[in-house]
Amino acid sequence: MAYFLGVDIGTFESKGVLVDGTGRIVAQAVSPHKMIVPRPGWAEHRAEEDWWGDTVTITRRLLADSGVDPSEIKAVAASAIGPCMLPLDADGKPLMNGVLYGVDTRATAEIESLTQTIGAETLLSRCNSGLTSQSVGPKILWLKNNRPELYAEARMFVSATPYITFRLTGQYAMDHFTAAGFTPLYDPARQAWSPDFADGIVDLAHLPKLLWSSEVAGTVTAQAAAETGLAVGTPVVCGTIDAAAEALSVGVTEPGDMMVMYGSTIFIIQITKEQVGDPRLWYAPWLFEGLHASQAGLATSGTLTRWFADQLARDIAPAEVMPAMALEGATSPPGAKGLIVLPYFSGERTPIHDPRAKGVIFGLDLTHTRADVYRGAIEGIGYAFRHIVETYDAVGHSPKRLIAVGGGTKNAVWLGAVSDISGHPQVIREVTTGASLGDAFLAAVATGHAQLSDIEHWNKTARLQEPRTDSKPLYDRGFGIYKRLYGQTKDLMAELSDIGSASDS
Repeated sequence: MAYFLGVDIGTFESKGVLVDGTGRIVAQAVSPHKMIVPRPGWAEHRAEEDWWGDTVTITRRLLADSGVDPSEIKAVAASAIGPCMLPLDADGKPLMNGVLYGVDTRATAEIESLTQTIGAETLLSRCNSGLTSQSVGPKILWLKNNRPELYAEARMFVSATPYITFRLTGQYAMDHFTAAGFTPLYDPARQAWSPDFADGIVDLAHLPKLLWSSEVAGTVTAQAAAETGLAVGTPVVCGTIDAAAEALSVGVTEPGDMMVMYGSTIFIIQITKEQVGDPRLWYAPWLFEGLHASQAGLATSGTLTRWFADQLARDIAPAEVMPAMALEGATSPPGAKGLIVLPYFSGERTPIHDPRAKGVIFGLDLTHTRADVYRGAIEGIGYAFRHIVETYDAVGHSPKRLIAVGGGTKNAVWLGAVSDISGHPQVIREVTTGASLGDAFLAAVATGHAQLSDIEHWNKTARLQEPRTDSKPLYDRGFGIYKRLYGQTKDLMAELSDIGSASDS
């Protein structure tokens, strides 16, 4: 029997699965960790403990729970949050915590200076995206400007998935999808690291070699085998960012397919036949040569519901709070009795790319309840999603099929609000935990044990979430207010950010 192992490192927890050659899950494991927020606008993980430590814990648990002989595992693949920035020394040891993806906004000054130096139009034409908090290039420059001693010691810059691949194989490799997030260091036209804008940021010799996600990066070393329990010589696939693996896990394989990932953030990937260049969206080559991905993402979504639970639902046991708040939120009517929430509690990514944006709960009066505020927050996420879909419409790539995935699909209020507000139905698969299954499938494809079309058998459709037409007029009005509310308060948000920065210094 052939088995395939997938591990995914998320923002707040890591997951792993072991599947057989038919896609049947024979073991699953979860390992929680925390996102470190040393100061407002920063977001970090401990690479050794959170990324590699979780990989070791999960792999050993999968082997123990399944009873599968490690020699029967034909390939391993990992995915992780990204793009992140982690500097390693000459021995491959982390020099600091890993700086997370777009939720970390520390490099705002570097984004502005690089954009001014290179030119916004040049960035768009050469990189197919502008510089945002999602871009790794400015974060490397931030390290150079603010931690010069660490920058001088760095010999390799990686993201989370390449770090796991390195620990498993001893090889530095990064997939093209992840590399595209290292703007302005990656050239989409040549699909290679580019020296054009690297001067002053990083020596390209300090970046990993580039592979396609389904290429084998190396094999499990004796050291990694001793730590994980895997067999020495097991093929390790290059892997990718968690969102891409999650998209693959639910059958996002054709142009026009759009994944909506309900997690700590909402992340969106739409496959396209050609490269889409627009400053409001992100571009990356897709996992397989010849296809492309147009991406978008919110800064806070599941993270916002977690904040709500921690701050406003302390009376509910932590293990019960999320389903309890979903039930409570369902008692509030559509429109949350006139509340509009801007879910910019950690700035915002697409389409406004404003790290200084602030969360707003607008329209409160003495009749509002906690249920109304919760529903308003969920609908605010729905409006933010509609704003993204409106952007795809504007660039001529309206989605043909939405496929939902992630833990948030269990929240009926959230899932319903996104369909009702956007007007799009959503396909929900039988398995929605996603990325680790996508990793296992990628491992099977990479080693010739599966074809892309087999995902329809690995993960069948469970149901369809249809939008309710009766709430459309209400949500159309709400969406208009939502956009105007940001437009009329963005300058005040920037002033508040300046006040907050002055208070921290």
